[in-house]
Amino acid sequence: MRALVMTEAGGAEHSHVLDLEPPRPGPGQIAIDVTHAGLNFVDVMARRGDGGYTAAWPHHPGKEVAGTVRALGAGVTGPAVGTPVVAATRTGGLARVAVADAALTVPVPDGVPPHVAATTPLGLATTLLLLTDAGRFAPGESVLVHSASGGIGTAVARLLPHLGGGRLLGTVGRPEKAEAARRHGYDAVHARGTDPADLAARLRAANGGRGIDLVLDPLGTAALDLDLDLLAPGGRIVLFGNAGGGVPDPLPPLPRLLGANATITGFSHNGLLTHAPAKVAAAIRRALDLLATGALDTPVTVLPDLTAVPAAHDLLAAGRAEGKYVVALH
Repeated sequence: MRALVMTEAGGAEHSHVLDLEPPRPGPGQIAIDVTHAGLNFVDVMARRGDGGYTAAWPHHPGKEVAGTVRALGAGVTGPAVGTPVVAATRTGGLARVAVADAALTVPVPDGVPPHVAATTPLGLATTLLLLTDAGRFAPGESVLVHSASGGIGTAVARLLPHLGGGRLLGTVGRPEKAEAARRHGYDAVHARGTDPADLAARLRAANGGRGIDLVLDPLGTAALDLDLDLLAPGGRIVLFGNAGGGVPDPLPPLPRLLGANATITGFSHNGLLTHAPAKVAAAIRRALDLLATGALDTPVTVLPDLTAVPAAHDLLAAGRAEGKYVVALH
């Protein structure tokens, strides 16, 4: 089978499409004939060699797939071979055949195309969990998302109306990406890299002079001072990545958190796969149901084959990607 393999830390020069033996499912697992696989920033973090994102080299990237059941491992009774499914894979999703835990494999309802279904196991499911579980979003609240034009940022704009709606603000790393975020549904978007005080003033003005109820932040701790400056009393900040790489700065001193009446929550998709797989599977089902009923649509850029993936990872790494990328493998 064809698979993308990262042979060592670095860039696209270490990403190769190779012919490998298809994996077989172990106990409690399902093998999937993959038709489409999602790309995510976590692939870039693994490629860079960021701590905690790859256990060893070579690394087999890919965290979400859509396809059909190929084989069942010991102790697994379904879905039946041939059933269309999506799955959150721990590794190896960017391949023609992937293996996933049965607990993280969900049948695809009628009416959801496979290239769209492939966005649910990490992209849409993570966004639902960020908003509802980690962020405790309530209808009518204001939300600030950093990296608003990326895959998660775009998904937030699509999902927020289905959770009761609220005022949606964003930041982007490059000024030219602001329009894309506005097009997807953001009420106001501003570029980072300007004077922090000026950026805070513009974001607060965009929220009618009020503090922001929920901040979704994939930037490690780089924007945490800004987040706290903007937060409404009792507001929540969810940290769900470290896009810049390196060692994050320490969290602010306790008096600052107490004075802001702030809650800071960490979110790890990998952690949930290990410790709360049922929670992830439920979020995948919810996203698929919204897609199947036509209540939700999500923009997707489909890459033609695995050879196009390293260049797409380059776009993600450089902050030049827009929205969600999926690669076709059939």
